[in-house]
Amino acid sequence: MGLREDILKNIRNFHDSAKVLYERKDYTSSCILFFKALFSIVDYILLISGKGVPKDHSERFRILQKYSDRLYIVLDKLYPIYRSTYSLSIDKGKCDEVKKYVEKLIEEYKIDS
Repeated sequence: MGLREDILKNIRNFHDSAKVLYERKDYTSSCILFFKALFSIVDYILLISGKGVPKDHSERFRILQKYSDRLYIVLDKLYPIYRSTYSLSIDKGKCDEVKKYVEKLIEEYKIDS
C-alpha cells in the first residue's frame, strides 16, 4: 500500500471512530479523532496537489499559508480547539464545528468513509 492509500485509510478510520465516540457523547475523544481526520485530509490534499506531506503541524501550517488561504484560515481558526483537548473537556458545539468541516472536505474531495 502506498502513502496515498495509507492516508485515505487513516482518514476513514479516524472519521469512523470519531462518529462512534460522538454517538456515545464523548465529545472530547470524538473531537480529537475528527482533528486527526482533518489533519490527514489536509495532508491528502497537499499530497495530491504535489506539495508533499508535512512532517508536523508547524510545517503543515507553513505549507497551507502559501498554498491555500481557505484551508489555512479554517485550520488556524479551529486549531485552538485541538490544543484545548490536552487539558479541557470539549463540548458538543465545538466538536460539531470540527465535525462539520471534516465532513465538508470529505464530500468536496470525494473521500469515501
